[in-house]
Amino acid sequence: MAEIDDALDRCRSSLTTSSQSIIGTVNASHKFTIQGYSLAKGMGVGKYIASDTFIVGGFEWAIYFYPDGKNPNNDNNNAVFVSVFITLVGDGTDVRAIFELSLLDQSGKGNHKIHTHFDRSLEDGPHNLKCRGSMWGYKKFFKRSFLEESDFLKGDCLVIDCRVGVVVSSIDSSRFWTIPVPETDIGLQFMKLLESNDGADVVFNVSGQRFQAHKLVLAARSPVFQTKFFGGMEEWGDDDDDSDENEILVDDFEPEVFKAMLVFIYSDHFTFTGKEENLFGSKLLALADKYGLDRLRMLCESFICKDITIDSVCYILSLADQYHAFNLKAVCFKFVDQNLLAVLQSTGFQYLKKTSLSLQSELLMNVAPLILLSDGDGDGDGDEAAVGNGRRIRRRLAENSAR
Repeated sequence: MAEIDDALDRCRSSLTTSSQSIIGTVNASHKFTIQGYSLAKGMGVGKYIASDTFIVGGFEWAIYFYPDGKNPNNDNNNAVFVSVFITLVGDGTDVRAIFELSLLDQSGKGNHKIHTHFDRSLEDGPHNLKCRGSMWGYKKFFKRSFLEESDFLKGDCLVIDCRVGVVVSSIDSSRFWTIPVPETDIGLQFMKLLESNDGADVVFNVSGQRFQAHKLVLAARSPVFQTKFFGGMEEWGDDDDDSDENEILVDDFEPEVFKAMLVFIYSDHFTFTGKEENLFGSKLLALADKYGLDRLRMLCESFICKDITIDSVCYILSLADQYHAFNLKAVCFKFVDQNLLAVLQSTGFQYLKKTSLSLQSELLMNVAPLILLSDGDGDGDGDEAAVGNGRRIRRRLAENSAR
């Protein structure tokens, strides 16, 4: 026994630890398309068009394009060039990063104009951005007269691609022994339970097709099933067969849609493969709303919003309103706000007028141009004209919603 203790003591005294600092970059790209380049000319020196914000390394960035150059100077050279910069638009202090800006050749020849910091990082080190608003780029990115005659400008459109690499560091103090822990597979285990029918204690008869399930699992996932099975609900609905409490008749949904809901309940996962018909998402949304499955509702909203167009937005808005899909409804409002005139002339808007005047009024109130609806008198002819036009717009919207 003493010998073992001595051996353990020697092992402990000779044990060494180690660690290493690992410095690398988190990289991501963003493509910025500028449609209508000719209309941006003449904005003025220092005026820019901004891309949407994107996140790299936990920081928010944007591309700023200056059609008339970023800064004037004595010889006015900058007015001859377009300027492009990558800007730190979110909170951040002493953010170290490397960058690349590319003006894409749209002829298909691949002759892109690339300004990169990546291949010079070992030479110069990363660029240090002190605070919000700090930027990296080129005042003289491209001579405007050359740009307008080049393959970089096609159909009055420019495409700028940027790559950002944010410098990050970490300490690796790995132990000598590790035991890998597998990813959770609880969803797979519950799916096996659903597929095997072991212990099933309730049957759903969906348009003649029977699905076995487990009351406890359903109740844990859905407040509606919780109330039905364990909350003393006496009436399940007009479409249910109360003659057998363990077999429930469902005739208002198709079997494949109901099965998709069960898959989600047991696995907390459902992937739209793209093969589903357009109505599948809306039918599954109706089921999610009926049974109080909020996460499934959001999955359906995300799927359906990809089909929003000028012609479909009002139909989708009606669907979102009916099934309490508030995120989808907000996206519809935003889409209409950006395409108002086209939507007002669509068949979907006429459908909305016939089916739901209250929803149509809510839509118009959300997208009406508030700056034009001001009741102020204005100081000059331009202001008075804008206000007067705003009043006409308001009256017109009110008349349309009342018809």
